[in-house]
Amino acid sequence: MRLLPRSLFGRLLVTAGVAILVALAFAAFTIGHVLERFVTHGLDDRLDAQIAVVGRAIGPDGRLDSGRAIDVPPFDRTGSGWAWEVRAPDATLRSASLGQVDIVPDAGPPLHFGPPRDGSAPRPFEGRDAGGERIHGRLLTIATPRGAVRILATGPRSIVERPLHEAMMPLLFSLLALGLTMTVAVLIQLRIGLRPLAALRASLADVRAGRREHVEAAEPSELLPLVAELNALIDANRASLAQARGHVANLAHGLKTPLAGLRLDLEGRDPDGRLAAHVERIDAHIRHHLGRARAASDAGAGRTATRLSVHVGDLVAALTRIHAERAIDADGAIDPALAVRCDPQDLDEMLGNLLDNAWIWARSRVTITAETTGREIAIHIADDGPGLADDQLARAIEPGWRLDESNPGHGFGLAIARELAELHGGRLELRNRDGAGLAVTLALPAASQIA
Repeated sequence: MRLLPRSLFGRLLVTAGVAILVALAFAAFTIGHVLERFVTHGLDDRLDAQIAVVGRAIGPDGRLDSGRAIDVPPFDRTGSGWAWEVRAPDATLRSASLGQVDIVPDAGPPLHFGPPRDGSAPRPFEGRDAGGERIHGRLLTIATPRGAVRILATGPRSIVERPLHEAMMPLLFSLLALGLTMTVAVLIQLRIGLRPLAALRASLADVRAGRREHVEAAEPSELLPLVAELNALIDANRASLAQARGHVANLAHGLKTPLAGLRLDLEGRDPDGRLAAHVERIDAHIRHHLGRARAASDAGAGRTATRLSVHVGDLVAALTRIHAERAIDADGAIDPALAVRCDPQDLDEMLGNLLDNAWIWARSRVTITAETTGREIAIHIADDGPGLADDQLARAIEPGWRLDESNPGHGFGLAIARELAELHGGRLELRNRDGAGLAVTLALPAASQIA
């Protein structure tokens, strides 16, 4: 079972809440104990004063003089709960409130005395009187020639408990208000304290979207080492991609010259064109992997915000001229504000391959639309051609597979478009239209809108 939430905010809030509860409980216990001692101290002073008064009834020889034992109110009222008693070896004096009943009868519960003190100071004890009510008392033992004399003075325990209960309710409400105030303060503290993390996340999103080159953060100082490491990682990744792209470009340039020489050497020596077809296929593979290398480089990281309507309009105009003999009607409106996170050349290559296929197979019409779906922009290209068999939809975007062997090409157009889309964080989907024709959806990450 998970005791702490997954979020940093939740963990800090839970731990702070537990700490506040423990602190408030400790404060309530401590304050209650202090209040109890304060009230009990006042009661002890009153009982000690009565012990001093009745202590004058003990003579030097240990005899008790009842005439000198004075009942100070409320010790003179029966049922008041206040009482005193002097117990000598041969006599006992009691307050008027007791009558003939001992403070604690022999058959009653035992007294619970406090720690012993020197003989000149009374010590506290707890117990119950003859009626079973809780009492708090003070006991002083005096040594005399006739034996030890004990002086007991008691008061009702409610004298301590009543003001304590009356004081605890406001105290608990005050502690509750303090706890709520501290909780609000913790929430505010967490919001302010964790705000730099949200700013760091936004800065990283800007780097990923191409609006910034590096993560920017000036405070707090605890995050600066993390920011430095992130920026170093971004620089190292950019350098590695550039190096990889350079290696691929060098390899491609190194292969182009031998291929060009091989193509010249085959002229007049390849009557059926089979060897030339192999050369063309090798050249197509090279161009295909060059496209992947470009997509995996800085441009492939998708940091460029590219306006969609401009590129679609240019490609439609170019294809209308290239396929002028087919008289294909192209319609559809693209919102000028829509922009994708994609390199312009990669976008032209993807859209060019998809639109060219649509023009080739359409009977009379090609429709191009675009819409925003969450964090993506979906570009829909539909034609009214024959479409594909269901088992061909998945194979159509595999490298080297051609829709029709009678048409020119090497079968890499749709595969390159799919791989470029995936490397940019998007996707390519093919499906047959309900009527006739093929519908292609190219989804790419949305960029900030361009005014």
